[in-house]
Amino acid sequence: MAMIQTKRVYEPVAAAEGHRFLVDRLWPRGFRKEEVQMDAWLQEVSPSRELCRWFGHEPSKWKEFQRRYTAELKAQPRVWQPLLEAARKGTVTLLYSARDTSHNNAVVLKGFLEKRLAAKAAPQTRRGSRSKANQP
Repeated sequence: MAMIQTKRVYEPVAAAEGHRFLVDRLWPRGFRKEEVQMDAWLQEVSPSRELCRWFGHEPSKWKEFQRRYTAELKAQPRVWQPLLEAARKGTVTLLYSARDTSHNNAVVLKGFLEKRLAAKAAPQTRRGSRSKANQP
């Protein structure tokens, strides 16, 4: 069963985190690369520098940030496809360094990926789902 979760990179590693991917453009402060337990650092899946600068982690810009970042993701499927494939196989943890646990790129990315997982699964569950009562 696919599951995607988000977690601050500064929190201790837990047993059920599956594959861990750092999804920030910048390396988290205070860590050497060998100190972060992760499968990969996917810089390209993070928002563009311009979008990050514009957003500045201001909650008042959150809705627009989500819209713009989603548009960036839609334009570059090759950068998020590996995450989707990993999520289809098991648990994926998206690591981020932002202090705000509700308004960050990992939260948007999680929702974006979950919609694609659900869309892929939906046609399979719809097939043959007509009940006999609904048939002519």
